[in-house]
Amino acid sequence: MTLVQLEYVVAVDTYRHFATAAEHCFVTQPTLSMQLQKLEEEMGVQVFDRSRVPVRPTELGKDIIAQARVVLAEAKKVQEIVQDQKQKLSGELRIGVIPTLAPYLIPLFITGFMQRYTDVRVVVQELLTDQIVEYLNHEQLDVGLLVTPLENKSIKELPLFYEAFVAYINPSHALANAETIHPSQLDLDALWVLNEGHCFSSQVLNICNRGGYSGGSGDKGHFDYKSGSLETLKRIVETQHGLTLLPELSVLELPEEKRLLVRPFEAPQPLREVSLAVHRSFLKKKLIEALRKEIIAAIPEQIRNRKKDQVVPVV
Repeated sequence: MTLVQLEYVVAVDTYRHFATAAEHCFVTQPTLSMQLQKLEEEMGVQVFDRSRVPVRPTELGKDIIAQARVVLAEAKKVQEIVQDQKQKLSGELRIGVIPTLAPYLIPLFITGFMQRYTDVRVVVQELLTDQIVEYLNHEQLDVGLLVTPLENKSIKELPLFYEAFVAYINPSHALANAETIHPSQLDLDALWVLNEGHCFSSQVLNICNRGGYSGGSGDKGHFDYKSGSLETLKRIVETQHGLTLLPELSVLELPEEKRLLVRPFEAPQPLREVSLAVHRSFLKKKLIEALRKEIIAAIPEQIRNRKKDQVVPVV
């Protein structure tokens, strides 16, 4: 049994396809298949059920794969010990970030991070929260940028900052003249929200429920649009009617005429906790710590200095 064979086992489990696994391991499919067959013959067990499409691990194979992931993670820690002794950080950092953070947070820190750590290759993917957790568990990502708490025992959360929610209101809406708003004033029938699957949409509904929402005016009429983009929701509010809720970072760079559509909530404000998420046995600790410091330094001061106990968390 070799570490290379265990890497092949994990790759097949991750991609559930021999050709794809071989491609990601930079070997030919016959080479990968031969090594897996050799491993199975050595152990006297079948790790994968090849009769199913896509390929699936056997019941015993699931336990073997789980242990293989542990062994490979421990082996990588040897490399990390060596890397930690080097003065200059290098290597690849794979980051997953949710869509309601990516366009607003990434530009704040990525240039400074890349200039400071010139030997680091950063790979960023926009993914939903469930996908980030899955990719972290399968070692396809090193770290996630998302909203917590996740309540997932396999994931370690490193809180970064607390971001307030704001309302974005069409000038014709009844709340357009208010200086601040309260959750009890929100009308779900006039509220534009993201598609299901985005944690942000669940948090918006939590804010409405906190206000004791019990029905609305049906302001959307014959047009109802579920979007996967906060930028699309902004445009709908600007050109149609109603309102939407947005994260604070998404309105910081708005032109003056559009900032007139933004309304804060009354204190205590609803907020979301933005964190780095890593697997419990995560590697690249120095790289991830460098990322954490760079993000915090790049966040506007009014957000960076906000304390969790000063606002109402959205859970």
